Amino acid sequence: MKSLIKKLVETPGPSGFEYEIRDVIRQAIGDTADEVRVDALGSLIARKGTKSPDGMRVMISAHIDEIGLMATHIDENGFVRFTNIGGINPLTCYGGRVLFMDGTRGVIGMDGLARGKMPKLSDLFIDVGAGSKASCPVKVGDVCGFERPFLDLGKRMVAKSMDDRIAAAVAIETLRRLGSTPHEVHFVFSTQEEVGLRGATTAAYGVDPDVGFAVDVTVSGDTPRRSNKMATALGNGPAIKVRDASFIADPRLVDWMITTAEKAGIPYQLEVLEKGGTDGRAIQLTRAGVPASCVSIACRYIHSPSEMVDSDDVENAVKLLVKLLESPIDLE
Repeated sequence: MKSLIKKLVETPGPSGFEYEIRDVIRQAIGDTADEVRVDALGSLIARKGTKSPDGMRVMISAHIDEIGLMATHIDENGFVRFTNIGGINPLTCYGGRVLFMDGTRGVIGMDGLARGKMPKLSDLFIDVGAGSKASCPVKVGDVCGFERPFLDLGKRMVAKSMDDRIAAAVAIETLRRLGSTPHEVHFVFSTQEEVGLRGATTAAYGVDPDVGFAVDVTVSGDTPRRSNKMATALGNGPAIKVRDASFIADPRLVDWMITTAEKAGIPYQLEVLEKGGTDGRAIQLTRAGVPASCVSIACRYIHSPSEMVDSDDVENAVKLLVKLLESPIDLE
């Protein structure tokens, strides 16, 4: 899957500007889906299977947007001030390189801070090499993402948008491997998750699922001296979400996912995420309510230009989703 993952993570697509990554995903899906469409907010929805008497309409949601920056002002010397799209930590920005959607590249600079002072986004600017406002190719409202190449460390993979392109890769591979299913499965590659679960909200309303699963990254609790303890670690298998800050997973689904993983011999871990949310909330609250859960990939350094995941976790997430979708869903 690494060639697919490399393509996904290196394609730009901050929230609201997902058109390039959507085209890449459409090409990767090819003819493996029975129907592919794009909804009004730009989410790509690939349907596979026909709902049988013991089947359900299932929604699998992986968001395809990434965090980014938007130009707010260009000064007389051609330096670009910006605001954030999604959760941006200024500490990870300084010296970073960015890629605008029109191909313009730049570096994030800062004039310096008083000793011991933490930087704010307002202390930073983007330098695209322009000598004046007139020669600057960037205009107010232009959007960029971080530019970092995919890094293959064997079982560990590093990139600037594993959140959530790694989940998109999992969903694509699940779609490819899924043979017969009693369900009508809608794989949603949702937009604008980083700014409020917007794509999944409208997609869930349109799909009107009987049950839904988000696929996303989660914090890895295995780094040195971590202050808030988490029971997740790279390499211990996909995480079955019990709760995050946005929703509580349906306990019936959690139990069924655990039973399925154990019967299939697929390693798994349980996840309680105290900060952050996923498309699971959007699915759960659509229309009159939907039983929802989430399959998570443990990830180090989330919302930085170098997010790290484990390839075994990715492979086992695909195996778990395929197993879940091959059989009827029992919520009794």
